[in-house]
Amino acid sequence: MTGRRRTRSTFLPWHHRFTRHVRSSALLAGALTASASLLAGCGVIPGTTGGSGDTSITVMTWAPEDTSATNKPGMPAFARAYARWINAQGGLGGRALKVLTCNDRNDSVGAAKCARRAVKEGAVAVVGSYSQYSDSFFPTLQGAGIPYIGGYGVTNAEFTSPLSYPVNGGQPALLAGLGRELSGVCGRVALVRPDTIAGDALPSLLDSGLDAGGHADATDQPAAEDATEYSAQAQKALAEATRGGGKGCVVPALGGRTSTFMDSFRRDDDASSVRTATVLGSVDQTVINSTGGAAGPYEGAYVTGWYPVASDARWNGMKKIISDEAFTDNRIEADDTGVQTTYIAYTVFKKVVESLGSGQVTADTVRSALDDGLRIETGGLTPTLRWQFADRLGSVGLPRLVNADVSLQVVRKGRLVAAKSGSVDVTATLESANLD
Repeated sequence: MTGRRRTRSTFLPWHHRFTRHVRSSALLAGALTASASLLAGCGVIPGTTGGSGDTSITVMTWAPEDTSATNKPGMPAFARAYARWINAQGGLGGRALKVLTCNDRNDSVGAAKCARRAVKEGAVAVVGSYSQYSDSFFPTLQGAGIPYIGGYGVTNAEFTSPLSYPVNGGQPALLAGLGRELSGVCGRVALVRPDTIAGDALPSLLDSGLDAGGHADATDQPAAEDATEYSAQAQKALAEATRGGGKGCVVPALGGRTSTFMDSFRRDDDASSVRTATVLGSVDQTVINSTGGAAGPYEGAYVTGWYPVASDARWNGMKKIISDEAFTDNRIEADDTGVQTTYIAYTVFKKVVESLGSGQVTADTVRSALDDGLRIETGGLTPTLRWQFADRLGSVGLPRLVNADVSLQVVRKGRLVAAKSGSVDVTATLESANLD
């Protein structure tokens, strides 16, 4: 494994701890004011001005679209719908919200271009976005002091950078929560994960939950993240999960390639002899729908998620926005975890602007409000959010992770439904994890 090329700045090995000596100039330099006028270009949502001049507030949402890997088109599409909706309500305190959107194209160059555009066009925050290339975009945001609110949670930097304000627990919380739940229902557990830097961190996270439940560690099976089929890996995982008797569990955590693995897995005659389980981000309702629903490979699978299931009434506010402003936009699904994350991120941003009253809304004032301990309620979709320089999980290298709640879901009749009521806080599980 020493000769593998590592290309993505996702969850780095846990011994690369976040250093607390962040230069103050990186935090404070270049605070930007909202633009007096927005440069013309695609992806801009027009709105009315508040008062005699243009007092609009500009933000950006980015995500990969039309690529051969992970795509999240619903996130920028929802951001545009949100802008139309909030502006129809009179804007944010009488100021129009202007949303820039950007396609990061799932590569480092695209991510860097998006960040530079955010700076150039006066964005006061990047809100509800997805990118695997934090090393490419965070330095640019940090140099301009632009906060990153509600990233999807796919990179280590989202849980370490002082300019990041995550709304969920990312892969750490999901895998720890999954291990904790599986410890009581599984025999042997086989993890199939990407042979990448991101994948290297996953076994320890899953094992932290298994260990908390007194279960043996999962067997670790790295696999190519860009494979077109996984027959050999499926056979090996089945052999590991069924060894020694008992109802074993196979846990594929291959991101966008999880469905490719599951397609290979279900073709094996022994597939029905084990349980399957995974995490949101590797599968969500849109993936289940596209792979056959109740007749597809995910039927009966356990899934850990960050939020309540999509049928929960707490999502009604998001669904109204979709209904009012994007009913015919098939990129936006209420079941899509990316869309849900973007909605929560814009909820956070709205609360921040409201807290500033009639004061100026800039990258600096937005960041200061968040850093000063502003407590944000999200209607029960998350616990109360409040970011400090280093929260409880700073001891394990995750100082910005403030929401470690996970929900256990299961696929029944082709739908993700709650397997049990409520959510579980896995902060203590992660605190006791051996992540070095």
